[in-house]
Amino acid sequence: MKLTKQTITKIERFPYQGKLYNVTTESGNVFVNGILCKNSGGLGTPANQRVVAGMIHKAHLGVLFVDEIATLHPRTQHELLSALQEKKFPITGQSERSAGAMVRTEPVPCDFVLIAAGNLETIKRMHPALRSRIRGYGYEVYMNETMLDTKENRLNIARFVAQEVKKEEGKIPHFSLEAINALISEARRRANRKGHLTLHLRNLGGLVRAAGDLAKEERADIVLKKHVLGAKKLARALEQQIADKHIERKKEYEVIVTTGSSVGRVNGLAVIGGGSAYSGILLPIEAEVVPGGKKTEIIATGKLGEIAKEAVKNVAAIIMKHFGEDIRETKDIFVQFLQTYEGVEGDSASIAVATAIISALQGIPVKQYVAMTGSLSVRGEVLPVGGVSSKVEAAIDTGITTIIVPKVNLQDIVIEPEKMAQVTIIPVTTIAEVLEHALDWRGHEELRGKILIAEKKATKHLKTSPKS
Repeated sequence: MKLTKQTITKIERFPYQGKLYNVTTESGNVFVNGILCKNSGGLGTPANQRVVAGMIHKAHLGVLFVDEIATLHPRTQHELLSALQEKKFPITGQSERSAGAMVRTEPVPCDFVLIAAGNLETIKRMHPALRSRIRGYGYEVYMNETMLDTKENRLNIARFVAQEVKKEEGKIPHFSLEAINALISEARRRANRKGHLTLHLRNLGGLVRAAGDLAKEERADIVLKKHVLGAKKLARALEQQIADKHIERKKEYEVIVTTGSSVGRVNGLAVIGGGSAYSGILLPIEAEVVPGGKKTEIIATGKLGEIAKEAVKNVAAIIMKHFGEDIRETKDIFVQFLQTYEGVEGDSASIAVATAIISALQGIPVKQYVAMTGSLSVRGEVLPVGGVSSKVEAAIDTGITTIIVPKVNLQDIVIEPEKMAQVTIIPVTTIAEVLEHALDWRGHEELRGKILIAEKKATKHLKTSPKS
């Protein structure tokens, strides 16, 4: 049907008063009263051309990989479960050739192997029926974050670097042997475990590209160690940048003190972020003990998480062990984590809290050039914590010269020798050892002797106790 100027003039002069009919052509265009309506959708488009196969159908007789599966809408997860169980599922939807026209096909075969990935906290939010199907007929695997530091795995890191350079072919130069060794050292540091290398290769790949960019900017023919070290500063994660500003601001307003001594004030160490992207920060903690006994527990402020609150409560048992009294009956104890806008979680500040309270209780100053990290059992044993390398780095950058860490964490510290030369690391196993190195005992030698004697008795008892 063709429209002419005469036809259009006729329609304008004598508007149609009857019924309207849609006439669809094979092309999918619609004429209304003889007028062509462009892009009208095309109900005449064959049904099989109005749908596009989904990934579950394209994966038929193959493998379907779904990353961050817990972020799928629960309804979508349920449909995925139905497809797994029935091995077929209808295609519902529309294609770019079918504006507005929805169709639903008969069930289409989709027999596939599902591999799903996600973080531990997000997996817990999966559709329970879908997770039950995976657990019942498949496997749940918790992936390692590190691998052993062996010759083979170091060669794997070198191979990974070569692959990243190949991927950026022509954009960044090749890496020298010393540059690859620098990246392997960084893989060790990011593992946070002695004798291991990180498996967070995506972040390591970012460092490769940043080092390559620096080398290209200098018109270097090959990437050197200095470029890798420069890239570490250039490509700092957001958490590290926040930590830098955190320390800078607290120094500016003298919230962080790294010289002299002060009663009830301790430099703790913490991390912000997670995974391989977290960064260490200095965490000033202050304590005050006043007459009262009206409070049933230690009052702690500073946006603390549940684990951090529990760790503070356990300190009361340590004080009772070493000083022979429940001070909560006669005194009120207040602990403040200074300006912790980012929040505090975990128990790695336990030894710092205990030291601050004991210092305030006995009036013994704490050395401010000392920083510490460590968990604490109710018996006074210092337990291991995470992120030790990042914490030690933060302490060094802040101007701390002595750092107290759990003895079992000593092997986990992986830092460049030049930085380690700037600080003294003191490994400890008990709170008595922490106090020995953190407090300024001048004028309090008698109390110091009592604590040391009590510690020796406790240690002797542990050695002679029968083993079950």
